[in-house]
Amino acid sequence: MTSTLGIAVIGAGKMGADHVRRFGRTVGGARVVAVADPDGDRVKEVAGGLEGASAHTDPAAAIAAPGVGAVLIASPGPAHEEAVLAALERELPVLCEKPLTPEPEGALRIMEAEQRLGRRLVQVGFMRRFDAEYERLKELLDAGGIGRPLFLHCRHRNASSPSFFTSDMLISDSEVDAARWLLGQEITAVTVLSPRPTAAAPEGLADPRLVLMETAGGAVVDVEIFVNCGFGYQVQCEAVGEAGSARIGDGHAMVVQSAGRWGGEIDQDFTVRFADAYDRQLRRWVAAAGRGGVAGPDAWDGYAAAAVSRAGLAAARSGARTAVELVPRPALYR
Repeated sequence: MTSTLGIAVIGAGKMGADHVRRFGRTVGGARVVAVADPDGDRVKEVAGGLEGASAHTDPAAAIAAPGVGAVLIASPGPAHEEAVLAALERELPVLCEKPLTPEPEGALRIMEAEQRLGRRLVQVGFMRRFDAEYERLKELLDAGGIGRPLFLHCRHRNASSPSFFTSDMLISDSEVDAARWLLGQEITAVTVLSPRPTAAAPEGLADPRLVLMETAGGAVVDVEIFVNCGFGYQVQCEAVGEAGSARIGDGHAMVVQSAGRWGGEIDQDFTVRFADAYDRQLRRWVAAAGRGGVAGPDAWDGYAAAAVSRAGLAAARSGARTAVELVPRPALYR
């Protein structure tokens, strides 16, 4: 009989609560046995709906709770490093929502901890890798179906930005991992362009922005980031190669024609657009964690994304093309 994997969920906000809901409903083989969040009332509410789950305000206490065999981290980015390292001290598999750490130095410390253990236990929640459309595009590119990739044109739009959103946040996760993964190339330089902000943007928010990334293989990636577009949530990507092009993310599963008009629905939230990707990510992670490992983007991928984000933030402030600085890739992550 296969045992059920006990999960500690760190962070009971929107993302953490959404993951908690998935266990036992759309993701089998695991159950949440501990939940942690600094908001005592919120964590009690989330844990209270789970049979036998304990509630904690200290992440370390949840990670050390009886029955925990793996850890899912969905707390704010600055809190990730401490929680990941606490899980690694107990040699527990970890799924950490992006970013792994806001700064590359933190990701390097996590990599050093894994290297001391001699195995990879950390997976980063870059869920686009588990989206069916992105997987098909990756397969096409890997097979050479459109020839050598020349460009990736990416668009990331939100209907509106939350009150805590800053101009830096438009840069810090601008499709970096998706570009690295799709092309199989590291990003070597970043340039950021900012048009006049939209009138819908809160005061002081530089929205939208255009991020240009150069890769080690000679491709160019452009990312439009527009978080107050007003009409919905869109993530789209077009790859242009020497022998063709391919585009995903149009969201035209159903187009209705009625009363002299045509159209369809636009997703309003990432939890809707990527619902299936999150399910598939968790299923694969649970299966791998049950064997003591991971099945997806690792700590190196989290580090590389943080390093590119640092270059992007510097480019946004200086207005100049900025090189990405990466340490040599350790053998564990090759």
